[in-house]
Amino acid sequence: MSMLSPPLSLYVHMPWCVRKCPYCDFNSHGVRGTPEYAAYVDTLLADMDAELRDFGAAIAGRRIETVFFGGGTPSLFTPELIGRFLEGARERLPFVDGAEITLETNPGTVEHGRFDGYLAAGVNRISFGVQSFDNDKLHRLGRIHSAHEAADAVKQAQDAGIDNINIDLMYALPQQDLAGALDDVDKAMALRPTHISHYQLTLEPNTAFAANPPPLPDDDAAWAIQEACQDRLAAGGYGQYEVSAYALPDRRCAHNLNYWRFGDYLGIGAGAHGKVSGPEGVRRRWKTRLPAAYLSAAGGPVRIGGDNLVAADDLPFEYMLNALRIIDGVPMTDFTERTGLPAEAIAAGLAECRRKGWIDNDPTALRTTALGQRFLNDVIEAFMA
Repeated sequence: MSMLSPPLSLYVHMPWCVRKCPYCDFNSHGVRGTPEYAAYVDTLLADMDAELRDFGAAIAGRRIETVFFGGGTPSLFTPELIGRFLEGARERLPFVDGAEITLETNPGTVEHGRFDGYLAAGVNRISFGVQSFDNDKLHRLGRIHSAHEAADAVKQAQDAGIDNINIDLMYALPQQDLAGALDDVDKAMALRPTHISHYQLTLEPNTAFAANPPPLPDDDAAWAIQEACQDRLAAGGYGQYEVSAYALPDRRCAHNLNYWRFGDYLGIGAGAHGKVSGPEGVRRRWKTRLPAAYLSAAGGPVRIGGDNLVAADDLPFEYMLNALRIIDGVPMTDFTERTGLPAEAIAAGLAECRRKGWIDNDPTALRTTALGQRFLNDVIEAFMA
């Protein structure tokens, strides 16, 4: 199996948050006492050293194109600690010039005046987990910030000189109607971020909401909200380029696009997932989830929660699961370049989806139709082994 080396990103997981939200199924842990933030940064760098040893042949000569600090709440870490990590990461693996470096931030955990510190540390993109500008909805979601605090935090970041900002919004919230969802979109656009992520609240297993479900809009109401908000965002200049991502011209999220285009990424931190393409094929690796266990592993083998060489039969599904989320589609040649498989591996699935009107009849591109976007899960299932 032969494939070209795709772009390489770095995902860094910061597992602590002030309080676990009832809808959240991410690897996040409410703060108890004082977490070992500085020790955690040391462990991240030890983890990165071990990854570079393990994946040396696959990574040799490649540069980091994007970095994403996710969580949890990465902004619980001071600018000095974020800077120390980035400095150490650059010493281990070169970054491309102007690499996109994103820090996820919760508006309720930012101290006034820290954004200039993050900018000086090397962060050039902030992603705010706002979710709603309705205080009642924020309370129902278990968020610790108010609508006013959210708007104020975005303005603070802009005033500090960070001009690449994403706002996360959820829709189909408990007892939300169409007017409320559109109001959230309008308030987000009024702040003029460069990017808006707009995604549906879903009840994930093993969350407080799954155990005790709140009253949510039904599927038809949720679809009506999505379509109306899509139109409102487009009218405001935010073009949809992925299922739940909207951006001003030339301000798409490079890190997430690398995921969706089946690029490579090192995943470091408690519970982080990574994907690396090498001579043996596509390997996925994930780290042990509990922060204490990850810290005690100190970059040793116990940090690895699992490691899997993706079977050739599973690659078409894994590729489509990502690539078909992109509204403009991807070049047909990308499939072979990113998986090492011939185009025949997806021929039967393509024929079925084209017959149902789910994928465009374009021999040069893989791109879903509007109908295919509506039934995306069914489209992707057509490529399961």
